[in-house]
Amino acid sequence: MSESGIGQPVKRREDERFLRGQGRYTDDLHFPNEAYAYFLRSPHAHARIGGVDVSAARSAEGVVAVLTGEDLAADGVGGLPCGWQITDVDGNPMKEPPHPPLAQGKVRYVGDAVAVVVAETFWQAKDASELIEVDYEPLPAVASATAALEPDAPKVHDEFDDNCCYVWELGEGGEVDAAFDAAAHTVSVDLTNNRMIPNAIEPRAAVAMYSPGEERYTLYTTSQNPHVTRLLMSAFVLQIPEHKVRVVAPDVGGGFGSKIFHYAEEAVLTWASPKVGRPLRWTAERSESFATDAHGRDHVTRAEMALDEDGHFQAMRVRTTANLGAYLSTFAPSVPTILYATLLAGQYRTPKIHCRVTAAFTHTTPVDAYRGAGRPEATYVVERLVDACARQLGMDQAEIRRRNFIPKDAFPYQTPVALNYDVGDYEATLDAAMQLADVAGFDQRRAEARSRGRYRGLGYSTYIEACGLAPSNIAGALGARAGLYEAGEVRLHPTGKVTVFTGSHSHGQGHETTFAQVVADRLGIGIEDVEIVHGDTDRVPFGMGTYGSRSLAVGGTAIMRALDKIIDKSRKIAAHMLEVDVADVEHDEHGTFRVAGTDRTLSIPEIAFSAYVPHNYPLETLEPGLDETAFYDPTNFTYPAGSHICEVEVDPETGRVEIVNFTAVDDFGNVINPMIVEGQVHGGLAQGIGQALLEGCVYDEASGQLITGTYMDYTMPRADDLPSFRVDTRNTPCTHNPLGVKGCGEAGAIGAPPAVVNAVIDALQPLGVNDISMPLTPLRVWQTIQQAGGSRAA
Repeated sequence: MSESGIGQPVKRREDERFLRGQGRYTDDLHFPNEAYAYFLRSPHAHARIGGVDVSAARSAEGVVAVLTGEDLAADGVGGLPCGWQITDVDGNPMKEPPHPPLAQGKVRYVGDAVAVVVAETFWQAKDASELIEVDYEPLPAVASATAALEPDAPKVHDEFDDNCCYVWELGEGGEVDAAFDAAAHTVSVDLTNNRMIPNAIEPRAAVAMYSPGEERYTLYTTSQNPHVTRLLMSAFVLQIPEHKVRVVAPDVGGGFGSKIFHYAEEAVLTWASPKVGRPLRWTAERSESFATDAHGRDHVTRAEMALDEDGHFQAMRVRTTANLGAYLSTFAPSVPTILYATLLAGQYRTPKIHCRVTAAFTHTTPVDAYRGAGRPEATYVVERLVDACARQLGMDQAEIRRRNFIPKDAFPYQTPVALNYDVGDYEATLDAAMQLADVAGFDQRRAEARSRGRYRGLGYSTYIEACGLAPSNIAGALGARAGLYEAGEVRLHPTGKVTVFTGSHSHGQGHETTFAQVVADRLGIGIEDVEIVHGDTDRVPFGMGTYGSRSLAVGGTAIMRALDKIIDKSRKIAAHMLEVDVADVEHDEHGTFRVAGTDRTLSIPEIAFSAYVPHNYPLETLEPGLDETAFYDPTNFTYPAGSHICEVEVDPETGRVEIVNFTAVDDFGNVINPMIVEGQVHGGLAQGIGQALLEGCVYDEASGQLITGTYMDYTMPRADDLPSFRVDTRNTPCTHNPLGVKGCGEAGAIGAPPAVVNAVIDALQPLGVNDISMPLTPLRVWQTIQQAGGSRAA
C-alpha cells in the first residue's frame, strides 16, 4: 500500500492554500465595472404591502437601480420552486404556495426580501435602502407549528384553508395500535427538537453577470450543488435556456446543508445583471444570515414504545409536528418525512412502527436540511425513548439496547419503515465504546463527583443513519420523486497526469485529497499527479452536489466506474502495444500493465501517451484519447452506525453542565483517510453538543420577531465547551459499492444530542428529574432541578 493511497492519513492538500489565505471564495472575486446589491428586508413577520415608494432611493448618490417584486412580475419571473414533492395521506399533493424572490403583496417572515438596491458601493446601496418607503399593514403572525395548526391561527397563505402543508404517514397504524393494546409495558415521551440556525463560517454570497455578445449568464455562488441551482433557476425561475447559464461554486466556507438550496438572491442578481448592464455582487451580513439562511430541525413529537415482559420492543408509535417556515425551501418536505420516519427503526428489531407527520407553515424563516437532515431528529426520538424505556422498566441503558439490537447474522435486514440495512455489527461498536469510555469505572467517578457536590451522569446513543442520498427505487416507493445520482469523469493527459471532474462539491470535506487518494490507488500513481475539479457547471458533468454524506459513496463510486473504463481501455491499448491478447494483460496495484508470467510491462504514462499520440495504437478498433465518464445511481443507501457515550457533570447550584468525557465508536465501512474521518466526527460532535447544550433559535410567538438574531443571543459552542473526544471505528464494509464505504460527515451531529441529554437526565435522577428539553442551558437545567424539588437529594 502506498503512503498516499486508500487507508492512509494523508494531510489535506487543499489546506495549504486556505492557511496561506490563498483560497478563492465568492466574495474574493471581483470583476470590472461591478456594482453592489443590498436587499431591503421586511421588519414584520406578517404584513400586507400597500405600496413601495423607491423614488428617493433611486435619486440617492451612487444608486444604479432599485427593483421590487412588481418589476419581477412584469418580467414574468417565476417563484422559487420546491424540488421534492410529498403526497398527503388522502392522496393529494402537498400544498405548494408561490415563493416570489422579492415579496409581492405580502411579507411572510422577518427577513423576507422586498426590494434590491444596486449602487456603486455597498454603503451607498445600504444607505439608499433606508430611503425606500414601504406601506406595511402589520397582520397577526404565528411562529410555532403547533399554534399554526389551531383553527383560529393567522393564515400564512390566503389561498389555503389552513396552515397545514401535508399530513404524511409511514407504517401500518392498525397493526401498531393492536400491538400497544397487547403490550405488557408502554412508555411515552414528549420531545422538542429545537430549531437551529446554520452559521457556516462563510456567509452566503453571489456575483452575477451577463455577456450580451454570448447571451450568456454567469453566477458565482456559495452553493453545495451548482448544477441543481442552475437547473432550478434557469428552468423554473428565470425561464432562460439552461445551456446559457454557468454556475460556479468556488471555494465554499462550510455549508452544513444551508447552502444546498436555491435562494432568492441568486435569482434576483442573475435577473438584474442584464437590466443594469453590469456585474452585480452581494454578500450577506451576519444578521441577514441569521434571518434568511434556511433554518433546521424544529419538531415537536410524542413517541411511544410497546414492550413485552422482558423488555423487547414490540411496536413504536410516533406523532410529529414539523415547522416548515413561511415557504417551501428546495428540499424541505423530504426532511420530516422520508429522511426522518425511515430511520425510526434505529439499530433495533422493533417489528411494527407507525409514524404520522403533520407539517405546518408559519411566519418564520423557511426550514430545510441541516447537518443530518431528518436523521438527527429520528435518532433523538428513538434514543430518548429507549432511555425512557430503560428507566421505567428498571433496566441498564446498555442492556436494553443489546436486548433489542439487530444481530449481526440477521443482515440484510428489512425494517418496517422501508429501509433494508445491508450490514452492521452493533454489539461491536457498543462494546468498544463502553471500553473506551471506561464505563466499568463510572460508579467510582460518580461517587467522587458527589463528594464535591456535583452530579455525574452517563448517556448512551446508538444511532444509525441512511447516507448516499438517494436511491431512486426507495424514494419512488415512498411516493417521492428522486434520482440523485452522481457523475465522475477521469481524464488522463498524454503525460499520464490525471484530472478528475466530479459532480460532488467540496466545502470542507476534503474531496481534493480523498478523491485523489482513490484515483492514485486505483491507477498506481502518485497523489500529486491527480487534480480534482468540482463546482463549475461548464467544466464538470451534471451532478447532484454534496449533502447527506453522499460524496464518497456515490460520487466516489462514479469515479471508480470511470476508472474501470480507463483501465479496461488501457488493457486493450497495452495488448496492442505488447502484441498479445487482451486476456493476457494484467493490471497490478502499482499501476503497471504486465503480460502475465513475463517481465514485459507498460506504465500508465506510456499508455496515455500512445492514446493521444497514436503511433502504435489500434485506431481501427479504439478511438484515440483516454477520457471516460460514468454516472452512478445507488441501489441502496449506505448505513453508518455507531455508539456514542457521553459523561457529564452537573452543578446543581448553577445548572451548568460540563461534558467531562465523550466517546464515539462508529462504523463507517472502509475508511479512505482516517485523519479526515476523525476530523469530520469531531466537527459533527461539536455541532451536536452545540444543539444539546447551547443553540436554540427563538421567535416571539406573538409578533414573529426573531429573538436570537445575533451572536449576543444565539450561543455557539466554543473550545472550552468541549472535551477531548475519544473516537474509534469498528467497520463493516458496505456491500453494494466498490469502495465499501459509508458516510461519515453527519454522524457526530446525529449521535451526540441524545447522548448528552440522556447523560444529564441520568445525572439528575437523584433530584427527581426525568425529562428536560434542548438546549440544556444553565438556566433551563437549574429551573428543571427546582421544579423537580431542588437539591433534596444533596
